[in-house]
Amino acid sequence: MSTKLLKKNMESASFDSQKMYSQSLALQDLSKAIASYFSSGREAFVRKRYGSFRDDISKSLVADATLISKQIRLASSSSSYSTRMKSLAFINIMTQNILAYCNGLERDGVKEKEYLNLLRREIKSFRISFKKWRKSFHNGMD
Repeated sequence: MSTKLLKKNMESASFDSQKMYSQSLALQDLSKAIASYFSSGREAFVRKRYGSFRDDISKSLVADATLISKQIRLASSSSSYSTRMKSLAFINIMTQNILAYCNGLERDGVKEKEYLNLLRREIKSFRISFKKWRKSFHNGMD
């Protein structure tokens, strides 16, 4: 591969990593807002007191969204192929979890389904971008 092409691929991969990280932060912010809204006591949520099933799901939603951002940073900064692949697999699991949390909140009787659908759309959009970004690691472009 020519030096010029390699440099272009590296710049593209770096841009893609920054884009993914930005998307993960947006997902994290949305998850925090929704979790705060759906927790039984908004003040209790801030103080990290949980008791109900809905509060437990809200706590998990925020934790997993935060972990996605951390794993994107790890995958994009690591020179270890194994570390990258573990981070990518972990991100995939966390996105699946968030979709499951939406289902759990819906089953728990959340009436404001438009918020859950907003989060579902955001996760689906994130996963489309994530799959493209993940391919760059398999193609050796990062």
